[in-house]
Order: sequence, then C-alpha cells, then structure tokens
Amino acid sequence: MKLNEISNKEGANKARKRVGRGIGSGTGKTGGRGVKGQKSRSGVSINGFEGGQMPIYRRLPKRGFNNPFPTDFNVVSLGRLQQAVDAKKLDPKATVDAAALKAAGVISKIKDGVRVLADGDIKAKLTLEVAGASKSAVEKLEKAGGKITILSGEKVAAE
Repeated sequence: MKLNEISNKEGANKARKRVGRGIGSGTGKTGGRGVKGQKSRSGVSINGFEGGQMPIYRRLPKRGFNNPFPTDFNVVSLGRLQQAVDAKKLDPKATVDAAALKAAGVISKIKDGVRVLADGDIKAKLTLEVAGASKSAVEKLEKAGGKITILSGEKVAAE
C-alpha cells in the first residue's frame, strides 16, 4: 500500500448538491426554496420567530439576576498543594500566594484570587495568603500546623 493509493470507501464522501443549475437537475429554477416569500430570498434568518405566536423566550418567566461583574477564583484543593510540596515545586517555608502557585504550575493563570478547598489531605506546614478558604480547609491546615491569611475583599491584581 502506498500513500498515493489510499482513498475513502465508496460512498463515504457525498457530492454536494448544486442547486439552481437548470431544470433537468431537479433543483433548478427556485433551487429547492419554493416560491416567493421571505424565506426564498437570500440573507434571511428568522431564528426564534414562531409565525406571530408569542415566542418561547417571551412566554417563559425570567428569574434571578446575572451579575455582570462576578468574581472568578482559582480553586485549589489541599491535596493539590500537598502534591506540589511533595514534588518540591512549592517551598513549605515560604509564603504561598497566587504568584507562588502560578510559578509552581498549580494554577495556569491568576484570576481574581485563590480559594482553597478541603479536598485531600495536607501534612506540610504551609503559610497561605489567599482570597478565600472553606471552613474545613482552614481547620485541616491549622491541624497540620499551617497558617492561613484571608486577603481583604478587593480583587487581587492579576500580573
């Protein structure tokens, strides 16, 4: 077998239908669009139009509030922090903040701050400086001998 002899199986590639190419083709004249009207013209898009009936997006009730300025945290688990310490990517003696986590490869980009969750176990005595943490994460970290500092409410500047 040679590369220039390879081809698809018979019927795998269907030829496109060339519309509007004469009466003998079966799709000549109107090109399968029917006769007259808005949908027979080019450049027409009537998405969401239901023929004058009240559209579904107006029939259904609107609920809730969509915050235009949400805070987007990097979520890091205690188990992931322990992995980074074990791999010698995080220095347990130094203060661990968003920049240190990025340098260690724990997070890919700094968002509005780091939030620590309690998944996994931690043995290292870490000093964390983060935007938020769950109660159980704080308990686990302090039980291991670590310390956590929650930064104030303003968004952490991305570098």
